[in-house]
Amino acid sequence: MLQPEQFAPPFCAPNQSSRPVCLADFKGLKNVILYFYPRDDTPGCTVEANQFSQLADEFAQHDTVVLGVSRDDSDSHQAFISKFDLRVDLLADTDGELCDKYGVWQEKEKNGVKKMGIVRSTFVIDKTGKLVHVEYGVDPEGHAQAMLEKVRALAS
Repeated sequence: MLQPEQFAPPFCAPNQSSRPVCLADFKGLKNVILYFYPRDDTPGCTVEANQFSQLADEFAQHDTVVLGVSRDDSDSHQAFISKFDLRVDLLADTDGELCDKYGVWQEKEKNGVKKMGIVRSTFVIDKTGKLVHVEYGVDPEGHAQAMLEKVRALAS
């Protein structure tokens, strides 16, 4: 698992418009909130995406871009964004490479059944590319606000 003070693993992945988005695009310019979620248009994932979207302007005021990641494809992401009028980019990690780099593809248990899946996780990456906050096993309710507080602390 990744730890604060490490440099974030580099990545490039297509967004909802199939346009590649890379961590290097933001170096020296923006902080990045990279949040991983299990699936588009499911209850917890919708709560999290909507709350990040509601705070999009405040994140932008703190030079921060919010990127959501799941293993859904770009078309699924575009439908999810359209359905809820989301204001964050969603990255398609269809091969799971990004999930592996960030250690979020883990064994999960639900109703006594074990299977591999994305553990809801968030990484706050500063403008130098360093991890300043790492959280595995996130509760989606109120999480976006908590991450906004982390970003505000970077500015002070």
